Amino acid sequence: MIELANINKSFGQHQVLHEVTYLFDSGKVYGIVGENGAGKTTLFRCIAGLETASGSLKSDLEPLKNNLGYLTSDPYFLSKLTGEEYIYLLTDARGKQIKNLSERNIFELPLKEYASAYSTGMKKKLALTATLLQDNNYYILDEPFNGIDLQSSIILTEIILRLKAMSKTILISSHIFSTLKDTCDEILVLENGRISKSVKKEQFGDFEEEMKEKILQKDIDKLWL
Repeated sequence: MIELANINKSFGQHQVLHEVTYLFDSGKVYGIVGENGAGKTTLFRCIAGLETASGSLKSDLEPLKNNLGYLTSDPYFLSKLTGEEYIYLLTDARGKQIKNLSERNIFELPLKEYASAYSTGMKKKLALTATLLQDNNYYILDEPFNGIDLQSSIILTEIILRLKAMSKTILISSHIFSTLKDTCDEILVLENGRISKSVKKEQFGDFEEEMKEKILQKDIDKLWL
């Protein structure tokens, strides 16, 4: 469980998050959607303890940051760190001893090579593997499906569903609505730093049509003027 109450965050004079309040239950997957600049990544960084914010943030395991796996949309890797060393670095931080790493390399990554030389999709899969091997109770996955291949997308969907079955709390942002439909119990719409709508699973079909209608109100025919 993660409980947010009146979370506010500003950068200088610009307020990014406004009174964000929500309870994320254990054993559920929550999708966070919104246009670029709506505040999704800032909200994730506040939950992860990477940004300070006013308001209160509680979880049933404290401190939250020591039990949270955060997959950023664009993972960063030191230039002289191999994939294998990166995984050991992150798992050591959680006091986890990883044995038979080669057998747990489900994405078949070249773990002896420098991670900085990986492709975008390989970097995403490496960061995901390390985060999962930490065995966290809470997960934030910021655009986890971006840049990965179809086979890996299928694997990731199954991983998320298994984490849910293990009573983990999972927050996902994605611009690919089909991935949210396949994994989420609830979708929250973030607009201008506020949660404007909560959509339950049985409402996903109507919500998708509503989104399409809203988007297609823009006159795309102007592209061919």
